Amino acid sequence: ILSVCELSGRMDATNPGKKAKTTTPSCVIERKATLERITKETQVKVDLDLDGNGESDISTGIGFLDHMLCALTKHSRWNLILSCKGDLEVDDHHSVEDIGLTLGSAFQQALGERKGIKRFAHAYAPLDEALSRTVVDISSRPHSVINLGLKREKIGMLSCEMIPHFFESFAQEARITLHVECLYGFNDHHRAESAFKATALALKDAISDAGHGDIPSTKGVLA
Repeated sequence: ILSVCELSGRMDATNPGKKAKTTTPSCVIERKATLERITKETQVKVDLDLDGNGESDISTGIGFLDHMLCALTKHSRWNLILSCKGDLEVDDHHSVEDIGLTLGSAFQQALGERKGIKRFAHAYAPLDEALSRTVVDISSRPHSVINLGLKREKIGMLSCEMIPHFFESFAQEARITLHVECLYGFNDHHRAESAFKATALALKDAISDAGHGDIPSTKGVLA
């Protein structure tokens, strides 16, 4: 995280040693993180800006996961550069899990001390006949409940069982409470995509400015 603080007050022209009366501090927090996770199974690189404009450059080797991460980035208004080289000759488990873990770690690092954010948020997102709901608490207590009701074995080259596991891995390292549920829909592509979009919208709202500089907890900390 980069913090840049500036003083809007200027020196009094008539008295070089004295500041003008209107001296107001203002701080601009750049919520960014760059991380790399290297194991014998995967190499994941993430460059994340939580206050971007929805731009992404994503290459995981798994086409449908790229598509979902682009949707997550677009609707959360993050900027995300993410690449993964994984042992896809084995299967997609290691890659999807490590991408979720690394993106979650980057989110946690970029967010910082969680001061002045709304903390709680929920969102619904439809995609044709499918409708999903996400509820999030930026709590520093990792927990997830994911219920997507997917029926197919795979969507493209992404195993359907790994889609909930991505959300679980992300929530674990992001240190958030995350509930994602697809309420209905018969097309698994639509069910999954609506879940990612609902999650993007909820995260965008939860980390937005609450209009105060307080830590949103009666304990005084979110850690």
